[in-house]
Amino acid sequence: ASFFAAAALVASVSGSFRADRPETAQPSNWRDELNEGVRWLWAHDLLRPMAICLGLMNMASMVSGATFVLFAQEVLDIGPVLFAVVGMGGAVGAIVGGTVASAASRRFGSGTCLAITLASSAVLGFVIAVNSWWTVAFVVFGLETLVGTLWNVITVSLRQTIIPSYLLGRVNSVYRFFAWGMMPLGAALGGIVVVVVDSFASRELALRATWIVHAAIYVALFIVARSKLTTAKIEAARAAAIP
Repeated sequence: ASFFAAAALVASVSGSFRADRPETAQPSNWRDELNEGVRWLWAHDLLRPMAICLGLMNMASMVSGATFVLFAQEVLDIGPVLFAVVGMGGAVGAIVGGTVASAASRRFGSGTCLAITLASSAVLGFVIAVNSWWTVAFVVFGLETLVGTLWNVITVSLRQTIIPSYLLGRVNSVYRFFAWGMMPLGAALGGIVVVVVDSFASRELALRATWIVHAAIYVALFIVARSKLTTAKIEAARAAAIP
């Protein structure tokens, strides 16, 4: 029902939103246009590492997320009602993140906020790995989605600003291919971690191990991305795209 309502609202928006191609652009087929989007993204010194980073972030989240229902049942020892409550923590965090994202970006700088997302996600992953209380999981999920929303607000608005209008759909589709395409790999990795650790250690440790791997990936991302996704680079790219 919400999707139908969203479609109706989009359909009610008046105006023309088809981007004009540059006069120098030659007619081409869909393969050429797709390749153009891939080449543009891969050649961009800021969006390329950002896309790869997001893909690995989503992979890390699915390493733990794919088996979280088992973690909740067997480690946190909760049932369906409290499982839903823990999930609500994430919803609350997302609302708060969307509310404070713009102010936080202005106050601390875009690059610093992205670094905070990576660092805090690593710390929160380790917290869940050693935790056995659903109340802590509720708070951690709220903080996790808060910083995740902060990342999304900064990076999505950046893409909409610096990608040429006629390339926006194609470049975004390639960008999101990295973002979403890594999630099945993360889910598979999470299952493998549980199977492998369960073969020589306890079941509980096997389920906790997914969160350790989750956190370790975020630690590596923070180390690598901190120098690549800086406030100076983000603002330079934004300024270069604005006439």
